[in-house]
Amino acid sequence: MTRRGFLIIVAALTLVAIAVTSTLWLAALGRFLVRSDEPFQADFAVVLAGDFYGRRVRAGGDLVRQGYARKALVSGQPFAYDLCECDLAIEYAVRKGYPREYFERFENRARSTTEEVIAFGRELNRRSAKRVLLVTSTFHTRRLGRNIARLTSGFEFRVIPAEDEFFTPDGWWKSREGRKTFAFEALKTVADYMGL
Repeated sequence: MTRRGFLIIVAALTLVAIAVTSTLWLAALGRFLVRSDEPFQADFAVVLAGDFYGRRVRAGGDLVRQGYARKALVSGQPFAYDLCECDLAIEYAVRKGYPREYFERFENRARSTTEEVIAFGRELNRRSAKRVLLVTSTFHTRRLGRNIARLTSGFEFRVIPAEDEFFTPDGWWKSREGRKTFAFEALKTVADYMGL
Protein backbone atom coordinates (compact mmCIF):
# COMPACT_ATOMS: atom_id res chain seq x y z
CA MET A 1 0.00 0.00 0.00
CA THR A 2 1.28 3.43 -0.85
CA ARG A 3 1.72 6.18 1.69
CA ARG A 4 -1.08 8.15 0.01
CA GLY A 5 -3.47 5.18 0.21
CA PHE A 6 -2.62 4.68 3.88
CA LEU A 7 -3.35 8.36 4.63
CA ILE A 8 -6.69 8.16 2.82
CA ILE A 9 -7.72 5.14 4.91
CA VAL A 10 -6.63 6.86 8.14
CA ALA A 11 -8.57 10.02 7.18
CA ALA A 12 -11.68 7.99 6.31
CA LEU A 13 -11.53 6.05 9.60
CA THR A 14 -11.05 9.30 11.52
CA LEU A 15 -14.12 10.82 9.87
CA VAL A 16 -16.16 7.71 10.66
CA ALA A 17 -15.00 7.80 14.30
CA ILE A 18 -15.92 11.50 14.57
CA ALA A 19 -19.37 10.84 13.10
CA VAL A 20 -20.05 7.81 15.30
CA THR A 21 -18.98 9.59 18.50
CA SER A 22 -20.40 13.03 17.65
CA THR A 23 -23.11 12.94 20.31
CA LEU A 24 -20.50 12.27 23.00
CA TRP A 25 -18.08 15.04 22.11
CA LEU A 26 -20.79 17.58 21.24
CA ALA A 27 -22.35 16.99 24.66
CA ALA A 28 -18.93 17.28 26.31
CA LEU A 29 -18.44 20.65 24.60
CA GLY A 30 -21.86 21.79 25.82
CA ARG A 31 -21.18 20.61 29.38
CA PHE A 32 -17.88 22.49 29.38
CA LEU A 33 -19.80 25.79 29.29
CA VAL A 34 -21.84 24.87 32.36
CA ARG A 35 -21.00 25.36 36.01
CA SER A 36 -23.69 24.32 38.47
CA ASP A 37 -23.08 24.79 42.19
CA GLU A 38 -25.35 23.73 45.02
CA PRO A 39 -27.04 26.75 46.59
CA PHE A 40 -26.12 27.75 50.13
CA GLN A 41 -27.50 30.24 52.64
CA ALA A 42 -26.54 33.61 51.17
CA ASP A 43 -26.94 37.31 51.81
CA PHE A 44 -28.21 37.90 48.26
CA ALA A 45 -29.06 36.18 45.04
CA VAL A 46 -27.73 38.31 42.18
CA VAL A 47 -29.68 37.95 38.93
CA LEU A 48 -27.59 38.93 35.93
CA ALA A 49 -29.03 40.97 33.10
CA GLY A 50 -29.40 39.70 29.56
CA ASP A 51 -32.29 37.22 29.77
CA PHE A 52 -35.37 38.52 28.01
CA TYR A 53 -37.44 35.38 28.69
CA GLY A 54 -37.57 35.67 32.49
CA ARG A 55 -35.83 32.45 33.45
CA ARG A 56 -33.05 34.16 35.42
CA VAL A 57 -35.36 36.39 37.48
CA ARG A 58 -37.67 33.45 38.23
CA ALA A 59 -34.67 31.36 39.35
CA GLY A 60 -33.65 34.24 41.63
CA GLY A 61 -37.19 34.42 43.00
CA ASP A 62 -37.14 30.66 43.61
CA LEU A 63 -33.94 30.98 45.66
CA VAL A 64 -35.60 33.64 47.85
CA ARG A 65 -38.78 31.54 48.13
CA GLN A 66 -36.72 28.50 49.19
CA GLY A 67 -34.97 30.56 51.88
CA TYR A 68 -31.48 30.58 50.37
CA ALA A 69 -31.38 34.40 50.15
CA ARG A 70 -33.42 37.20 51.71
CA LYS A 71 -33.45 39.27 48.50
CA ALA A 72 -32.66 38.93 44.82
CA LEU A 73 -30.69 41.87 43.41
CA VAL A 74 -31.82 42.14 39.80
CA SER A 75 -29.19 43.66 37.53
CA GLY A 76 -30.14 45.64 34.47
CA GLN A 77 -29.23 48.48 32.18
CA PRO A 78 -31.36 51.24 30.68
CA PHE A 79 -32.95 49.41 27.80
CA ALA A 80 -35.48 51.21 25.62
CA TYR A 81 -37.97 54.05 25.90
CA ASP A 82 -36.58 55.08 29.33
CA LEU A 83 -37.20 51.60 30.73
CA CYS A 84 -34.58 49.66 32.63
CA GLU A 85 -34.15 45.94 32.12
CA CYS A 86 -34.14 45.28 35.89
CA ASP A 87 -37.56 46.96 36.25
CA LEU A 88 -38.99 44.95 33.36
CA ALA A 89 -37.63 41.72 34.87
CA ILE A 90 -39.12 42.45 38.30
CA GLU A 91 -42.52 43.33 36.81
CA TYR A 92 -42.44 40.08 34.85
CA ALA A 93 -41.68 38.06 38.00
CA VAL A 94 -44.50 39.78 39.91
CA ARG A 95 -46.93 38.93 37.08
CA LYS A 96 -45.76 35.32 37.40
CA GLY A 97 -46.75 35.26 41.08
CA TYR A 98 -43.55 36.19 42.92
CA PRO A 99 -43.92 38.79 45.70
CA ARG A 100 -42.39 42.16 44.79
CA GLU A 101 -40.58 42.15 48.15
CA TYR A 102 -38.36 39.32 46.91
CA PHE A 103 -36.62 41.64 44.49
CA GLU A 104 -34.49 44.75 44.54
CA ARG A 105 -33.44 46.59 41.43
CA PHE A 106 -29.76 47.12 40.65
CA GLU A 107 -29.51 49.50 37.74
CA ASN A 108 -26.06 49.82 36.20
CA ARG A 109 -24.46 50.84 32.92
CA ALA A 110 -22.53 47.62 32.27
CA ARG A 111 -22.20 46.58 28.63
CA SER A 112 -20.42 43.27 29.17
CA THR A 113 -20.21 40.47 31.73
CA THR A 114 -16.88 41.87 32.93
CA GLU A 115 -18.37 45.33 33.52
CA GLU A 116 -21.43 43.84 35.22
CA VAL A 117 -19.27 41.69 37.53
CA ILE A 118 -17.24 44.75 38.55
CA ALA A 119 -20.41 46.80 39.13
CA PHE A 120 -22.18 44.31 41.34
CA GLY A 121 -18.91 43.33 43.05
CA ARG A 122 -18.63 46.93 44.26
CA GLU A 123 -22.28 46.94 45.30
CA LEU A 124 -21.93 43.69 47.25
CA ASN A 125 -18.83 44.99 49.01
CA ARG A 126 -20.69 48.22 49.84
CA ARG A 127 -23.44 46.12 51.41
CA SER A 128 -20.87 43.98 53.29
CA ALA A 129 -22.22 40.81 51.65
CA LYS A 130 -20.23 37.71 52.55
CA ARG A 131 -22.08 34.95 50.66
CA VAL A 132 -23.75 35.36 47.28
CA LEU A 133 -25.67 33.22 44.83
CA LEU A 134 -25.11 34.26 41.21
CA VAL A 135 -27.94 33.45 38.80
CA THR A 136 -27.42 33.36 35.06
CA SER A 137 -28.34 31.24 32.05
CA THR A 138 -26.95 27.71 31.95
CA PHE A 139 -24.60 28.37 29.02
CA HIS A 140 -23.16 31.48 30.72
CA THR A 141 -22.26 29.92 34.08
CA ARG A 142 -18.63 28.87 33.50
CA ARG A 143 -17.60 32.24 32.10
CA LEU A 144 -19.42 34.07 34.91
CA GLY A 145 -17.72 31.95 37.58
CA ARG A 146 -14.33 32.61 36.06
CA ASN A 147 -14.95 36.37 35.87
CA ILE A 148 -16.16 36.54 39.47
CA ALA A 149 -13.13 34.68 40.77
CA ARG A 150 -10.80 36.86 38.70
CA LEU A 151 -12.38 40.30 39.19
CA THR A 152 -13.85 40.39 42.69
CA SER A 153 -12.88 39.55 46.24
CA GLY A 154 -14.36 39.72 49.69
CA PHE A 155 -17.24 37.28 49.36
CA GLU A 156 -17.92 33.61 48.79
CA PHE A 157 -20.12 32.74 45.83
CA ARG A 158 -21.93 29.91 44.12
CA VAL A 159 -23.14 29.94 40.52
CA ILE A 160 -26.74 28.84 39.98
CA PRO A 161 -27.85 28.07 36.42
CA ALA A 162 -31.24 29.14 35.12
CA GLU A 163 -32.46 26.82 32.39
CA ASP A 164 -32.41 28.24 28.89
CA GLU A 165 -35.12 27.66 26.32
CA PHE A 166 -32.65 27.08 23.50
CA PHE A 167 -29.51 25.64 25.10
CA THR A 168 -29.20 22.28 26.81
CA PRO A 169 -25.70 20.88 27.29
CA ASP A 170 -26.70 17.46 25.94
CA GLY A 171 -28.66 18.64 22.92
CA TRP A 172 -27.65 22.15 21.88
CA TRP A 173 -26.73 21.01 18.34
CA LYS A 174 -30.29 19.84 17.58
CA SER A 175 -31.73 23.32 16.94
CA ARG A 176 -30.54 26.40 15.11
CA GLU A 177 -31.00 28.60 18.20
CA GLY A 178 -29.06 26.08 20.30
CA ARG A 179 -26.19 26.05 17.82
CA LYS A 180 -26.12 29.87 17.72
CA THR A 181 -26.16 30.09 21.52
CA PHE A 182 -23.30 27.60 21.80
CA ALA A 183 -21.25 29.33 19.10
CA PHE A 184 -21.60 32.81 20.62
CA GLU A 185 -20.83 31.64 24.15
CA ALA A 186 -17.90 29.47 23.03
CA LEU A 187 -16.39 32.46 21.21
CA LYS A 188 -16.90 34.69 24.26
CA THR A 189 -15.34 32.05 26.51
CA VAL A 190 -12.27 31.75 24.28
CA ALA A 191 -11.98 35.55 24.11
CA ASP A 192 -12.26 35.72 27.88
CA TYR A 193 -9.45 33.20 28.35
CA MET A 194 -7.34 35.26 25.93
CA GLY A 195 -8.05 38.43 27.90
CA LEU A 196 -9.94 40.12 25.07
